[in-house]
Amino acid sequence: MTVANLLSLLDDIVSVLDDVAVLSKLAAKKTAGVLGDDLALNAHQMTGIQASRELPVVWAVAKGSLWNKAILVPGALIISFFIPWLVTPLLMAGGAYLCYEGFEKLAHRFFLKRKNEDLAHKKELTAALVQPEVDMTALEREKIKGAIRTDFILSAEIIIIALGTVADETFSMRFGVLVAVALLMTLVVYGFVAIIIKLDDLGVWLQHKRDTLARKTGSFILSLAPWLMRFLSIAGTAAMFMVGGGILAHGVTVAADGLTELENALGGIAGTFVSIIATAFLGIIAGGAVFLGVQGFNTIYKR
Repeated sequence: MTVANLLSLLDDIVSVLDDVAVLSKLAAKKTAGVLGDDLALNAHQMTGIQASRELPVVWAVAKGSLWNKAILVPGALIISFFIPWLVTPLLMAGGAYLCYEGFEKLAHRFFLKRKNEDLAHKKELTAALVQPEVDMTALEREKIKGAIRTDFILSAEIIIIALGTVADETFSMRFGVLVAVALLMTLVVYGFVAIIIKLDDLGVWLQHKRDTLARKTGSFILSLAPWLMRFLSIAGTAAMFMVGGGILAHGVTVAADGLTELENALGGIAGTFVSIIATAFLGIIAGGAVFLGVQGFNTIYKR
């Protein structure tokens, strides 16, 4: 799998982390605190808050992710064995969905402005901290299930993409590759998630050291964490267009041949760069088309 594929998955995992970070606070002592938007919460906002539920929540989602892949891998192998012609349409559908998801993020960020929805969501989570009648265990379980459902969609895309790269190989080779990809993606993504979630704890720990260098390093980590999360979100959205556009381009013979000729004509790094930009542009167009179609359908359906 390419780095772009990983980033496109990480982008959605990053969005899930907002609730994961909050859930780790919900399981601790109830207190009326202001919860930050950033995934790596400011150390001062975490004062007096136990973080004992952070890793268990991530582990719960990771286990759910493994169960997802235990269903998806055999399903993908059955499709490739009995109805192999379906692999390409599924691959194209996955690419179109990635482009749609990326465009939806841009639309909500720059055009639709979901500030009221985001504010309401934050208020809902914050209120759970101070309402004694809220069942913390049930709320945590509900959020974990939501994260696992998101992972199922993303895992399906990854498995189908991986299957498309080895569609012409033997059954045993396909099985080995899909299992390896499933395990590696789970390990890398959720291992990375766990590290990011504990960055603030590392920063706080270093800040309490006597050594000046350690304290400065801790402060640097705390200031870096929010920027890291923003970078992952931006890079992940861009990767959705690159991966999705690339899948769609290679599924259409004319587009695939055109990109190959363009890359060969320019050659070297320039050719590769232009090819990436072209596939990303194609991804934006495709995502916009699907997005408009979905919006139109929703408008008609609501009537």
